Amino acid sequence: MGRDTIAEIITSIRNADMDRKRIVRIASTNITENIVKILFREGFIENVRKHREKSKYFLILTLRYRRNRKIPYLKFLNLKKISRPGLRIYSNLPQIPRILGGIGIVILSTSQGIMTDREARLKGIGGEILCYIW
Repeated sequence: MGRDTIAEIITSIRNADMDRKRIVRIASTNITENIVKILFREGFIENVRKHREKSKYFLILTLRYRRNRKIPYLKFLNLKKISRPGLRIYSNLPQIPRILGGIGIVILSTSQGIMTDREARLKGIGGEILCYIW
């Protein structure tokens, strides 16, 4: 049975966020690298670096946290996986959802690569909805 790498990324980041861990290590593939680049560009991740152990590559992510520690802990990242191997969810251009009125982002897999909902609207294309982040 194959692995769902997107679900693994989302689960690893969500678990680290709930545990207040600052560093997450995930396996490096083309899909994970593209999703991590989007998260870094949108400001959800503070730093990314590629690490090699023996013959395998890993991405080391540094998560961004709120500075004020006196208030009760609130999750910084909210991630929700939409498409899964058993049920793919596709959307054309007019039906791409807006998360929190445009505050959150939708990550899409399109014919021109993995991109955010804003980029897909600018290019005028739709695709498979991978996940929501807000």
